[in-house]
Amino acid sequence: MKVLVTRPMTDRATAAIRAACDATFRDNTPLTVDQAGQAMRDYDAIIPTLGDAFGAEAFQGDLRCRLLANFGAGFNHIDIVAARAAGVAVTNTPDVVTDATADIALTLMLMVLRRASEGERLLRAGGWTGWNPTQLLGAEMSGRTLGIVGMGRIGQAIARRAHLGFGMEVVFFNRSTVAGLEFPARQIGDLRAMLSACDVAVIAVPGGAATRGLIGAAELEALGPQGVLVNIARGDVVDEDALIAALVDDRIAGAGLDVYAQEPHVPQALLDAPNATLLPHLGTATDDTRTRMGLRALANLQAHIDGGVPPDLVR
Repeated sequence: MKVLVTRPMTDRATAAIRAACDATFRDNTPLTVDQAGQAMRDYDAIIPTLGDAFGAEAFQGDLRCRLLANFGAGFNHIDIVAARAAGVAVTNTPDVVTDATADIALTLMLMVLRRASEGERLLRAGGWTGWNPTQLLGAEMSGRTLGIVGMGRIGQAIARRAHLGFGMEVVFFNRSTVAGLEFPARQIGDLRAMLSACDVAVIAVPGGAATRGLIGAAELEALGPQGVLVNIARGDVVDEDALIAALVDDRIAGAGLDVYAQEPHVPQALLDAPNATLLPHLGTATDDTRTRMGLRALANLQAHIDGGVPPDLVR
């Protein structure tokens, strides 16, 4: 089977994929919609990832490809309706991204609350003149209230770490009722009411049309001037202009971001905001996690090769 892998993989994942099929690996440049369409005419299956433009236009014409084994849990870069209409199955890699993504959320929470990125910038710029009692006073994470927007696998992993490790009270907003949690947490049915009830809000919802712009000016106003926003979901879940305005005007205390609306572009106003901690989409960036993602994509591909139903079929 002729397979296109749209980005480089870890050594272990690369070796396993090469052993299973006739694989071609691209460089780190995302596929345009025209390139995606051509790839589906040239290959039996594709392992794409975030940034590859598998929009509706890519599914036109006589397609050779019958499987997009997506590398990643999120698949909002793929038009699922168009794929289904064209007879192209789509899979993803859930579960294996949970812990690494939850870890990066806690990293951002601590960095913003303790003003760690501000301190590092000060030191690197040669502006640190020594310890003093009132320098860069931040906030403690222990004992504060965490608000989770989207209590799925990742949201629960973040909440578990925050409650058990830092004694944080947990409230959350989720469109469906969530029961049977392993830690105490209170579900609040109104998003703005939940944001008003927490000190730190972490966005952990899937990307796509249903969540685009979910956090706007009114939601940031509800979070309030002492509140912190952390986004490890998808950049366009947050209205970036509204977030910049809230940061600049001190209508929220700070933000920690690992994702952006127009990646890799980050607005200059966001780069300039001293109360913003910015990471370059590091959520799953560990060798073990990225290897597990590649092997999970391969497991879906192998099931397809064997004539079975891929285990992580997006329905």
